[in-house]
Amino acid sequence: MPRALIAIGVALLVLPAAALAQSKGKGIRLWNLTSATISSFELSPAGKNEWGQNQTLNDKDKEVDHDERLRITGVEPGRYDAKVGYSSARQCFVRDIEIKADAVFSVSDKDLKDCNK
Repeated sequence: MPRALIAIGVALLVLPAAALAQSKGKGIRLWNLTSATISSFELSPAGKNEWGQNQTLNDKDKEVDHDERLRITGVEPGRYDAKVGYSSARQCFVRDIEIKADAVFSVSDKDLKDCNK
């Protein structure tokens, strides 16, 4: 009987911690697979032109280097367009990105459209 009580007690302590860890996840992240460092990254619900905050401000150096991942905040899962800016003043768009909860999505050179330079 005491072993059963100990097992139940341990389960009651471990289960909430596991559930909390699972709910925190790593969040939504952008993986920069473009050939350059991104200096601004804004999202809008697909087709709406309602741009949100510059997500690169979430990074320590305010830029996202090639092959670096960036934490995205204030965005719910769904389909989005992205406005991608570079320090050279070049700006491009990526259309209809699917963003999933606690997942990584990537942007590469082939995704960039309507670049201004």
